[in-house]
Amino acid sequence: MSHPYGQNIVACVWDFDKTLIPGYMQTPLFNHFKVNEKIFWEEVNKLPQIYSQRGCKVSKDTIYLNHLLSYVKNGPMRGLTNQKLSELGEKLEFYPGLPQFFQILSSIPQNTEFKHHDFKIEHYIISTGLSPMIKGSKIFPFVEDVFACEFIESPLPPNYTSQTELSLPLDLEISQVGMTVDNTIKTRFIFEINKGSNKNVKIDVNSSIPHEHRRIPMDQIIYIADGPSDVPVFAVVKGMGGKTYAVYDPSNEKEFEQSCKLVEFGRVHNNGPADYSNESPTSLWLKQKTFDILRNMVRKKEKQLSEKSNPSPQHIPQDELRDIDNDFSQQLLW
Repeated sequence: MSHPYGQNIVACVWDFDKTLIPGYMQTPLFNHFKVNEKIFWEEVNKLPQIYSQRGCKVSKDTIYLNHLLSYVKNGPMRGLTNQKLSELGEKLEFYPGLPQFFQILSSIPQNTEFKHHDFKIEHYIISTGLSPMIKGSKIFPFVEDVFACEFIESPLPPNYTSQTELSLPLDLEISQVGMTVDNTIKTRFIFEINKGSNKNVKIDVNSSIPHEHRRIPMDQIIYIADGPSDVPVFAVVKGMGGKTYAVYDPSNEKEFEQSCKLVEFGRVHNNGPADYSNESPTSLWLKQKTFDILRNMVRKKEKQLSEKSNPSPQHIPQDELRDIDNDFSQQLLW
C-alpha cells in the first residue's frame, strides 16, 4: 500500500460550490425546469424549524436533497434523472484558470527537481452538492475521485430478491437519496483519502493504521474551500500537518471578510481570491506549497534510504594497514 521509500502522492482536496465555481451548482437545474431558485432556497432554509416543530430533527446541510425530491414527486421537476443531472453539469462555469490549473499542479512532479522520484498529484472533490453534476462537468476528467450526494433511480421493492429482473419496477426518475455529504461527514472522506480506503475496499476507514503506512500522509494533503462551513475539515487537515487555504469571490466583500477571519482565528494557513489563473495570488500559493510538500517528501525519502542502507566497504589507507599489521604482530608476541 505504501511506496517502498515513503508515500509518494500529494492530494489536493477541493470543495466545489463557491470554491471552483461562483455560486451553487444547482442553478442550471433550476433554470432548466424554470424553478425560482430564490424561493427554493428560502423554503429549504425554513424546513429545519418547521420539521423541528413537528418533533423531527433534520440535517441543515442535506435537507435540500429531500426538498428536491419533493419537487420531482410533486411535478415541478418531474422526470429528473441522474443522466439529466450529468448533462446539466456540463453547463457549469468555473472560476478563471480552471480546469487548466488542475493540470498545472499535476505536472509539477515532472519538474527537473523531482523527475527522478516517483511522485504524483491527485485531485479530489468533497462537496455537499450533487455528484452527477460534478461528474458531468468539464473538471471531472482531471479528478481522481468525487465524494458528494447521490440519488437512486428505480429503488428496489420489498422481496426484490425473489423477483425476476423483468418484474422489477423501472422508474428512471430519481426517487431516493443514496448518499448524503454534510460538512461534518466531509472529514470522514479526508481520512478515506489519507488511509487509502477509497482505493482499497478492504481498508476500513475506522481501522487503526500507522501513519507511515497510510496511502497519503496528512502532511501531503492540501485542502481548499470557501468558508466557515468547512471549519471541521480545515481543523482536521491543519491540525494533522496538512495545508489549508480559504478562497473568496473577489467581488464579494463579505466573503473576503469571512476568509480573513479564518486566517486570524488560525483555521487556515492563508486566503486568497477564487482566481486560479497564472500568477494569481491563489495559484502562486498553491504551487509554492505543492513544491514545499514535494521537497519534504524528497527529504523523507533520502532519510529512509540512508537509514535502510549499510555503508559500502571502503579501501583502507596504506598507513592504517601498517598500524593494523603492527598491532597484530604485537598480539602474536604476547
